[in-house]
Amino acid sequence: MTTDQIILFSLFGLVFGLLLWGRYRYDLVAFAALMAGVVLEVVPTKDAFSGFGHPATIVVALVLVVSAGLVRSGAVFLITRTLVDSSRALGSHIALMGAIGGVLSAFMNNVAALALLMPVDVQTARKAKRPPGLSLMPLSFATILGGMATLIGTPPNIIIASFREDALGAPFRMFDFAPVGGLTAVAGLIFVALIGWRLIPKREDVAIDAAELAQYIAELTVPDGSDHIGKRLGELDETAQNTDVAILGLIRDGNRRYGTSRNTPLRAGDTLVLEAAPDALDEFRAALSLAFSDKDREEKLKAEGEGLDIIEIVVPNEARVAGKTVLSIGLNWRHRAVLMGISRQGRKITDQVRKTIIRPGDILLLLVPKDTGSVVTDWLGCLPLADRGLAVTQDSKTWLAIGLFGAAVLAASVGLLYLPIALGLVVVAYVLTRIVPLGELYTHINWPVVVLLGSMIPLGAALENSGGTELIANSLISLTGNLPPWAILTVLMIVTMSLSDVLNNTATTIVAAPVGIQMAQALGVSPDPFLMAVAVAASSAFLTPIGHKNNTLILGPGGYSFGDYWRMGLPLEVLVVAVSIPAILLFWPL
Repeated sequence: MTTDQIILFSLFGLVFGLLLWGRYRYDLVAFAALMAGVVLEVVPTKDAFSGFGHPATIVVALVLVVSAGLVRSGAVFLITRTLVDSSRALGSHIALMGAIGGVLSAFMNNVAALALLMPVDVQTARKAKRPPGLSLMPLSFATILGGMATLIGTPPNIIIASFREDALGAPFRMFDFAPVGGLTAVAGLIFVALIGWRLIPKREDVAIDAAELAQYIAELTVPDGSDHIGKRLGELDETAQNTDVAILGLIRDGNRRYGTSRNTPLRAGDTLVLEAAPDALDEFRAALSLAFSDKDREEKLKAEGEGLDIIEIVVPNEARVAGKTVLSIGLNWRHRAVLMGISRQGRKITDQVRKTIIRPGDILLLLVPKDTGSVVTDWLGCLPLADRGLAVTQDSKTWLAIGLFGAAVLAASVGLLYLPIALGLVVVAYVLTRIVPLGELYTHINWPVVVLLGSMIPLGAALENSGGTELIANSLISLTGNLPPWAILTVLMIVTMSLSDVLNNTATTIVAAPVGIQMAQALGVSPDPFLMAVAVAASSAFLTPIGHKNNTLILGPGGYSFGDYWRMGLPLEVLVVAVSIPAILLFWPL
């Protein structure tokens, strides 16, 4: 063992020890290890920051922006309304989302599949008032498992196919992975849905912000040409229930109707009186294509500005608006702001929202021109609530956002475009079409995760270049010389899994595939079962957040620590080995 190898193995041991300890944040630990590697000259200075331009790092950043665009365009609400029910039990929800994720990731890159479903899962968790960490890890694992079933589902399968072409003259075809990968994925999904999610640590300190519980009395208007004109108000109850909105009544010609309005046919210009949280209110509006109560003012805002923001503010005793209505102080004509709703701690509001006298302690939900929230808040003399990332869903751009994303995934799947390039084009298109405002482009990226990946990738490359991974491979060959072929196959899978949990799964495949071919040749058997074992094992990175990009993506949104993954990941990896080895021996005989 060389000096460089000793230093690198020591650095990796120290990094994982500190990450499992959890005392210091993961990005700081990883970056400090990278700097130590450069100072100790085991990582070349010219390669020190190469990880920040690595495709894996770029993909993670782009996926987060694309996910934000899918949320803002209403694509997430569309999937939520049609497939996901927040009232469903957690186990049933995980089973459904896992099945959807597994199928999608078999026919599209599994990173892209998670990008589509992760915001759906987070929205559902918020509506169900449970931490997203209870369901995000099962979703990530499900999308990783689904990618095993086809050639295009995950990069290791593509790499394995190219190695087979070099060794045997023909690559694996699209569905050659299905008998082993598909069977393993089904077994893994069943485990995740029935048992695995119960192993995730439940954090008692995870709480919902008090503002999250705020229910607003708000108004939405039936616009001209609406599909709901002529329908009875009661026919909207199902959508209201699915989006956690309570319909309180109807305003027509300035008069407010209550209980009897359920059978009233809707007309253009009717105003619905609602009680809902901000996200639910926006989802209900997008689902039914309703307008804000001040539709004329809303249209002026859109025409004059670069976009709209939604802000929440608390009214103190000395506020300019306390004891007055927003009409009387000229909120709209002075600052082009629209009052969307009022939260009054459970007390009833009987007047129209914009004609209601505001009291100290009220929480106001305002629609304001882009980047003017602080100015409006200061002018009103109010206090801002903590930013919860509220945004106006642009439901008119739902299918545009889905179409752009689908085209990029299709182009990447058939090899027309490299996945990072395809996702980059989606981001550019989202900005140009204002699905994602330019000012918010970088706010959606989880920078600690970017630093983690950017720091660990050069260390992994240094380990490979120093011969550290080759040393592991040679040791494996010498240790398994006297074992039967099926046992050697098992050992190869376990070692490949271990490497994949530490290194990028692409790098692991590149190192392990030649080792598998060499083992098969030494034993005088077919290389196919060994290549298939490497393909499955390289994709089975379930013990850490850095072994697979999907696990990295959920690290921040799920609120996980580095040591949370192995609790469900370890028994899942054992199951993968137990299912895939017999399947390989059956479908790809030695």
